[in-house]
Amino acid sequence: MATMLYRLGRFSFRRRRLTLVIWVIALAMFGTGAAQLSGPTSDALSIPGTESWRAMDVMTDKFGGGIRAASVKVVFTASGDATLTDADQRSAVQAAVAALRNAPQVAVVADPYQAGSISPDGKIAYATVSYPVDATEVSVESRAALFDAGDTARDAGVGIGVEYSGDVIGETEEAGAAEALGIVVAAFVLLITFGSLTAAGLPLLTAIIGVAVGLLGIGIASGFLDLTSNTSALATMLGLAVGIDYALFILSRYRHELAAGRDGEEAAGRAVGTAGSAVVFAGLTVVIALAALAVVGIPFLAAMGLAAAGTVAVAVVISLSLLPALLGFAGRTVLPRRQRNSPQAQRDSDGTPARPARVPFGERWARGVVRHRVPALVLSVVAVGVVALPALDLSVTLPDDSTASPESTQRKAYDQLAAGFGAGINGPLVVVVESADGTAAAAGEQAQRIVAGLAGVVVASPATPNQAGDTAIFSVVPTGGPTSEDTRNLVHDIRAQQADFTASTGGATLAVTGRAAIDIDVSEKTTAALLPYLAVVVGCAFLLLLVVFRSIVVPIKAALGFLLSVAASFGALVFVFQQGHFADLIGLATPGPIVSFIPIFLVGILFGLAMDYEVFLVTRAREEFVHGATADEAIVSGMRHGARVVTAAALIMMSVFGGFILAEDTVVKSLGFALAFGVAVDALLVRMTIVPAVLSLLGRSAWWLPTWLDRALPNVDIEGARLTRQASHLVEGTVLAASHSRGRGRTCNEPRGTV
Repeated sequence: MATMLYRLGRFSFRRRRLTLVIWVIALAMFGTGAAQLSGPTSDALSIPGTESWRAMDVMTDKFGGGIRAASVKVVFTASGDATLTDADQRSAVQAAVAALRNAPQVAVVADPYQAGSISPDGKIAYATVSYPVDATEVSVESRAALFDAGDTARDAGVGIGVEYSGDVIGETEEAGAAEALGIVVAAFVLLITFGSLTAAGLPLLTAIIGVAVGLLGIGIASGFLDLTSNTSALATMLGLAVGIDYALFILSRYRHELAAGRDGEEAAGRAVGTAGSAVVFAGLTVVIALAALAVVGIPFLAAMGLAAAGTVAVAVVISLSLLPALLGFAGRTVLPRRQRNSPQAQRDSDGTPARPARVPFGERWARGVVRHRVPALVLSVVAVGVVALPALDLSVTLPDDSTASPESTQRKAYDQLAAGFGAGINGPLVVVVESADGTAAAAGEQAQRIVAGLAGVVVASPATPNQAGDTAIFSVVPTGGPTSEDTRNLVHDIRAQQADFTASTGGATLAVTGRAAIDIDVSEKTTAALLPYLAVVVGCAFLLLLVVFRSIVVPIKAALGFLLSVAASFGALVFVFQQGHFADLIGLATPGPIVSFIPIFLVGILFGLAMDYEVFLVTRAREEFVHGATADEAIVSGMRHGARVVTAAALIMMSVFGGFILAEDTVVKSLGFALAFGVAVDALLVRMTIVPAVLSLLGRSAWWLPTWLDRALPNVDIEGARLTRQASHLVEGTVLAASHSRGRGRTCNEPRGTV
């Protein structure tokens, strides 16, 4: 692989204009495709095959396609001493209802005065606006007309407030500030690391191009797949982080090669052939981890994982091809100004002037860890364990309007509805009863009586049969909100009545659906999939690292270290986002259960990033050990050469992920926080403290591999050893040829065989 990448690096450097044109054309093609093929995204998360989703299918089939149609609650509130039943206020609300009925695409509007949807104190009421299409098919113009119509009650000047809740109301959030902050911090770290504006700018430029291509690809995919609105944020977060880091590794090696006196083309080839090999492996681990989400049987997770994996793959390809081309344009300006005219000056591995009297921090840290390996290992593991303790209290759910920004209209509507009608009004359940033809009405009435008598039910409406008489439905308002444990228990209690209900009715069945029930099923299935997915990821880690490090112990140690990082990340996430500690510092308005798909995404993403740092630190240690260094000296050498770059990479990832903590969206905020914290623990504690301590304790046995297995495993040459051998053979051949040439001119007195 190293040889192939070496040739790619040289080609891209030499034919840089052609390479640049190819990428410009590719970007234009992706842009055109996104403009023509992109489709809408949705926040409706579902898992076909669950009881709630099957019940929804029955409703759609038996009652018509309108069952899944979009709806909005327009919430009216009276201020001061007035009530909504007063003449002026009633007139204003009814005028708004009339305007809503005339809005584009609206099918039905339920007047609160006719439907009885007015709170007992007369201060809060809501009108339900129904559409004949799915929420994704409601046009932007129709949404604007909805707000204009509803706001007529506010504009009447009689002290009425108007807020909106429902699947049509999307909280549009500009994530630009979050992304910009991460990029600014990353630029600062790169500038400090490289000491050159050009060198600092190239990783940012390639990462931004990679994210642009990835997002355009997601736009194209949205025309064929059901993607959530968080998919782009996840891809942006990952694309920026890995794109900058991968370019950082290759650029660092390129500067080292220039410092060794090689010309630009050769330096680019060697940088891509060596550091590029590690980038391919690191990117492959992230792609595998994200793509593996497709095997857990959750469609929306699979779609999000594949979209993010595609963005990471683009980042790898750009780092291997476009970056060498840009290096060709940049020339020696990637070096600090003081070094550009002294290519033969002695330099360290990062291309900066060597300072013989000053031992690098990475080496000093490694020697300290090796010297005090037992205390370092024990203290580090205890620290991770303490941080991970809150994870035992992990509770998951899906986000709803209760987790929206306090300033958003949907959050205000949610709170107002809960105050006026109880928390359950925001998450009503729907019970679907199927029976023989003509008997659904009676079976529905019996089911309604059973459900109404269960704990946690405020009201169960009368059952409504369909025209065929084989299906009936009724709604249930629980006492708790959509994400509460009471509602979860009620759903399970209703389902527990299935056997007795079927026996007493002679074969009728009941099932629970509705947005709250669907969210509960999604949360429970994602939680159940976490351990199998974790097993798949850890298994992949072991196999990949077995091939790379040719050791039994190192992959096991790497996988266990990854589990420590995940546990610490989960603990910090629960501590802040669920338990509410330090919530004000990150702008978290409402602590609560963790979004159900965040843990499984953390496992996948942190796995890939953890393997990045493992590869970049341990491969050098293995190389030194193979070349004769003692176990401890190999560890110190690996840290001396890799600690600085890995620290910079970790700081960049932390800054990019941390920037998303500023986002208003709870999913984006919590994912950014958890990833930033997980990267900090993995890179700075697990990989740079626990890993060298464990390797030192194990000594030579850390690199043991059975001979038969060594022969069976493929040699991926991630360290670029073949390139080194090729260079050595080339030098030896040149010296040999020169010696023979000189020998032909020597006198006969020279001893025979001299070369």
